[in-house]
Amino acid sequence: MLDENIDEIDGACHCGTVRFHVRLANGLRSARRCTCSYCRMRGAIAVSANLDDIKIVSGEAALTLYQFNTKTAKHYFCSVCGIYTHHQRRSNPQQYGVNVACLEGISPFDFSSVIVNDGVQHPSDGIVPGKSGRAGVLKFIAE
Repeated sequence: MLDENIDEIDGACHCGTVRFHVRLANGLRSARRCTCSYCRMRGAIAVSANLDDIKIVSGEAALTLYQFNTKTAKHYFCSVCGIYTHHQRRSNPQQYGVNVACLEGISPFDFSSVIVNDGVQHPSDGIVPGKSGRAGVLKFIAE
């Protein structure tokens, strides 16, 4: 069973070059996906951490930055294995989204459902009448 109350946890990319320790803003309860063009292709589930609450323990020089469109969000990934580890959010630049698949002992498939935010009609682009900011819910049903 998934412990949503995890406050602090270690993480790493696939090859282990980039290692980090993170204090989560709201445990695993903040798990989200996004429908923007980049997140749609990346397919990751991210949880929240404040900017000061992630410490790169090793491999900082291997982190590569990717930005697109408004260049507000900063997406970091390991230049050795290519795995996305975290990103500074466009919706809240004071927070990182951290890839749950990089967290020790956590799998994206541990979540029975994950809220999906509407990144196509991004809240930073202005309020869209009648839109909640959510696109839906992604569910995983194990067989």
